Amino acid sequence: MTRDLTVDDLVLAGVALAAGLLGAFLLRILLRWLGKHAGRTRWSGDDVIVDALRSVLPWAAVVGGAAGAAAALPLTRTVQHNVYQALNVLLIFVVTVAAARVVAGLVRTVTQSRSGVAASATIFVNITRVVVLAIGFLVVLQTLGISIAPLLTALGVGGLAVALALQDTLANLFAGIHILASKTVQPGDYIRLSSGEEGYVEDINWRQTTVSDLSNNLIVIPNGQLAKTNMTNFMRPEQQLTITVQVGVAYDSDLEQVERVTAEVVAEVMREITGAVPEHEPAVRFHTFGDSRIGFTVILGVGEFSDQYRIKHEFIKRLHQRYRVEGIRIPAPTRTVALQQGAVVIPQQRTGDGPEAGQDGIAVNLPADPCRDGVDHEIS
Repeated sequence: MTRDLTVDDLVLAGVALAAGLLGAFLLRILLRWLGKHAGRTRWSGDDVIVDALRSVLPWAAVVGGAAGAAAALPLTRTVQHNVYQALNVLLIFVVTVAAARVVAGLVRTVTQSRSGVAASATIFVNITRVVVLAIGFLVVLQTLGISIAPLLTALGVGGLAVALALQDTLANLFAGIHILASKTVQPGDYIRLSSGEEGYVEDINWRQTTVSDLSNNLIVIPNGQLAKTNMTNFMRPEQQLTITVQVGVAYDSDLEQVERVTAEVVAEVMREITGAVPEHEPAVRFHTFGDSRIGFTVILGVGEFSDQYRIKHEFIKRLHQRYRVEGIRIPAPTRTVALQQGAVVIPQQRTGDGPEAGQDGIAVNLPADPCRDGVDHEIS
């Protein structure tokens, strides 16, 4: 038997509930102050923890106040048990959501710090969040007095059926985990597939990899296909790379002067253009006696893959201008052809409005053997 409700019981319950609300308010102010200080630190993990505590501690104070109010009231044992159980479920739910937020935030912080880019590998974030929420759900069932052993058995049997039905999805999931665990591809890397797709890896989630090309278009690639295809990663093992530019000069050029002038232009570009590598040593390598020029290769250093286009642009402009100043000639290609005996008719367009307007031909008589007249017929 329970006693009758009195005014003192209501006052005590109200005081307990008010104390819980006041505690929640004070904790929220304190955590807001801690959040400002956490934002000034380098490590972003403290921001995640303070943000999670901001949602957990005030609710815990409210639940504590409600539990104190329930203890002060003359409730029956059954009602009191149900109230405590409901408050426990609410507290477990809040703690579970906060824990999932903390763990997912810390995983995101780790992936960001290792990849060095703003994007994150959400596959690990989603997996950790689902695992924490599942554990919290099982704890809630146990708190309510529901046995989880039959549930786990049913989940094991049902999981086999689900795995058979979702083979492709699971294959993409484990392929994504394998890609990230092997560190062959990380968010922020610039990759090129054998099928032609290329761009920066934005994200790797449970099913697909998102790639952003240089035109800011998104390319979606299933993880299973990415794991099986041939791929070039332009940022591993090093982000810096070298590119080559093919150049040719006339045969009458002074190759020592050509090499010196070209090296000076390379050093100037490496020093002044954003994305270049200032410590890169200029490299000029002659390699070919061509039909009309001596060909050589210029090796440039770039900070990352997308910088090469700007550096090539500036290098070609400055090299062309410098060659003109130094009198170094870049010849246009020429070709020598042998013409057969006979006449070549060159069409000529007539101007006029008369009936005879149209195309006439100019006949050019050639010697019987062009090779015997001692003149090479050269067409530029």
